[in-house]
Amino acid sequence: MQFLAKSFSELSTAELYEILKSRSEVFLLEQRIVCQDMDDVDYESRHYFIENGGRVVAYLRAYHTDERTVKIGRVLTLEHGRGQGRELMNKSIADIRESMKCEKITVNAQKQAAGFYAKLGFKPVSGEFLEEGVVHIAMELELR
Repeated sequence: MQFLAKSFSELSTAELYEILKSRSEVFLLEQRIVCQDMDDVDYESRHYFIENGGRVVAYLRAYHTDERTVKIGRVLTLEHGRGQGRELMNKSIADIRESMKCEKITVNAQKQAAGFYAKLGFKPVSGEFLEEGVVHIAMELELR
């Protein structure tokens, strides 16, 4: 398995295809979320993923919402409970801290994943809200 961090322009065609395939598999097929996944945010995002045999098995994207804040989203793992999510998050946070020069990271966490993010140091900053028909909680990780 290999961890990768790339800008949109650095992604190969095969990597982009595998990322979109994994996002579709998790969000559309597994979670039944119907939305426009390709929302143009990808162009400005840094893409973090774990590849195994050419397959993207864990993924997230990160982008600046302002000078001091980076938002992560589209967080997924294909195989749950194998530590890939924790590895992805830890390595991504380290790279975001170094390469994206921000003071905090935000995420709109699906309610059932809030405990996972809390273990990584994220704190809830909102009540529950619906996003694409799924209950979420806004969370932040201060990097200072």
